[in-house]
Amino acid sequence: MTASFLGEDYLEIRDLTVDFDGFKAVNGVDLTLLQGRLHFLIGPNGAGKTTLVDALTGLVPATGTAAFRNKDLLAMKSHQIVRAGVGRTFQTATVFEELSVLQNLDIAAGMHRRAHTALRARREAPVRVSEALETIGLANLANRSAGVLAHGQKQWLEVGMLLVQDAKVMFLDETVAGMSDAERSETGQLLQRIAPERTIVIIEHDMHFMRSFADFVTVMHSGEILAEGTVAEVQADERVQEVYMGTPTGAKRD
Repeated sequence: MTASFLGEDYLEIRDLTVDFDGFKAVNGVDLTLLQGRLHFLIGPNGAGKTTLVDALTGLVPATGTAAFRNKDLLAMKSHQIVRAGVGRTFQTATVFEELSVLQNLDIAAGMHRRAHTALRARREAPVRVSEALETIGLANLANRSAGVLAHGQKQWLEVGMLLVQDAKVMFLDETVAGMSDAERSETGQLLQRIAPERTIVIIEHDMHFMRSFADFVTVMHSGEILAEGTVAEVQADERVQEVYMGTPTGAKRD
């Protein structure tokens, strides 16, 4: 577990609300996301998990505040949020399949380059890219087309693309969906390796993966925070049991 290392970075979300024509998809969420731990965001379909992340990455408008390094993410455009060090993956890997693994990482590394520093930044990119290749375990596939990678490897490549962008906050949407047991284990170990220097939030439905690797869990339901805590604390919460297993709160259980 990474919880023993908690760094100084954090993302503090207060009263975040996403309103779609009167329907509150996210309703007054307060959430603090800390550097150095794997923070899992779980809940049934329609709970508001992805909408919350969409708001934090500039894809949907929201009210409230989301403070990271003295900036309010909710007041910024999506490209400004990326430059501020916040990145995400989606449920379906969005790599350039016709390009090599190395080229995908090199393109991602160039997202922070400005015209007047392009040459200097370009000389620095290979070091960052080679380090990312080692971290995600794809160094031996650097020149392989991304399109022929296994499903899990494409997800690792996406994580690598966030690494070369120097994302300090990472939102990962169902990263292990469709992976084999071995790939899920390798993914968890990869996230543990990179967590100490980052704030990592994983939207996940795979409860076995969550139980194996979560340092902290937030449960959402109907656009609101239902429960928070360690895996054990969340699993013991009667409200969470009701949502996931249909056990009425206060009902007598054998």
